[in-house]
Amino acid sequence: MEFVLKIAISATIVAAVATVAQRSTLFGALVASLPLTSILALIWLYHDTKDSARVAALSMGIFWLVIPSLVLFVVLASALKRGFTFYPSLAIAGVSTLAAYGVMTLILSRFGIRA
Repeated sequence: MEFVLKIAISATIVAAVATVAQRSTLFGALVASLPLTSILALIWLYHDTKDSARVAALSMGIFWLVIPSLVLFVVLASALKRGFTFYPSLAIAGVSTLAAYGVMTLILSRFGIRA
């Protein structure tokens, strides 16, 4: 039952963002840019484990991996502006983001940081 509740809350937030974005891209972007998924993940992890160290580790991992995730938005917008249609643009952005995650994890590992 708890898992179903987690899914329902998370899905409601995603649907709300999509609905808000239809009315105002600025407000939709503002709501989408909030780290709601991360906050929910941190809450669920703490609720399930009561382990502050794991929550702290997840929080730092999220921090480091937010940086390469920004590649998705820049590449998607660039591809769309260059005339690619939506789904090919999304695919290009997804592959670029995966590459950025790979590069970031390599950089972090060289400094002894586990994300």
